[in-house]
Amino acid sequence: MDYNLPIVSIITVNFNGTYLTQALLESVKSVDYPNIEVIVVDNASNNDPTEALLSIYPKAKIIRSNKNLGFAGGNNLGMRNALGNYYFLVNNDTELQPGSISALLDVFKSHKDAGIVSPKFHYYFFPGTIEYAGYNRVNPWTGRSSMIGCQEKDLGQYNVLRETHYAHGGGMMIPAHVQQEVGFMPELYFLYYEEFDWCEQIKRHGYKVYYQPHSLILHKESMTTGKGSRLKTYYLSRNRIIFMRRNGHGIAKAFFFIYLVTITIPKNSLTLLFQKDHRNLTAFWKALWWNIEHFKLKI
Repeated sequence: MDYNLPIVSIITVNFNGTYLTQALLESVKSVDYPNIEVIVVDNASNNDPTEALLSIYPKAKIIRSNKNLGFAGGNNLGMRNALGNYYFLVNNDTELQPGSISALLDVFKSHKDAGIVSPKFHYYFFPGTIEYAGYNRVNPWTGRSSMIGCQEKDLGQYNVLRETHYAHGGGMMIPAHVQQEVGFMPELYFLYYEEFDWCEQIKRHGYKVYYQPHSLILHKESMTTGKGSRLKTYYLSRNRIIFMRRNGHGIAKAFFFIYLVTITIPKNSLTLLFQKDHRNLTAFWKALWWNIEHFKLKI
């Protein structure tokens, strides 16, 4: 370990996905940055993954939670136990590339206003295809955002380091001192939108969010929750409203709720009814009901 270099704590959360986490740990071996610690937070998986994970990466620190803390809670637990000068939070369904950490650290050296940085993301199962090259701003009417470059072939068109609106929750590096100043990721969300909210908090503290194209992660997208799963429908729908309640302002916030009531709710309900997708329809309305029940809650 080179003590002249900052320590980077690579933190990932495992929940019944030991084989995915093993593949991530295998990829960590290819990282050419020498000063790392690896932390795996197990979110109360059905079976203890410790032995299987240590067989791949014996120096990993395995932290077992006695309950599922969600995405934010699991990462927060990892950060509380980290020794690093920087925290690199990565999904367990990703695989790192050799120069990914050094390139992210370079951003903090060259941009003193950097608060959080994400690498470029490619789809693991579609080689050379971009998933993330930055984020567009959340639409104040719909509460939705979109990834820049998503599903485009990577021809180098997004190979410029630049500021972006949000980090990618699947891979983001934050200096320990920024985390201590801003606070931990909001655990209210449990799953989805927490990184958007965290980025808004980081920006309110005077920092910027950056996208670093010279760092690359491969992402096995949607393998954890499943595409179109009830879990995904529930938390995306619930948390989109929570995000706008916490971060919307003035007329834009009022327009969001008008759009929600007059467009989003009827459209989604009718679409799911037409598709006879009663499970996702139930999940969607449970998400709405949560916000109705907690309307007076200060969030």
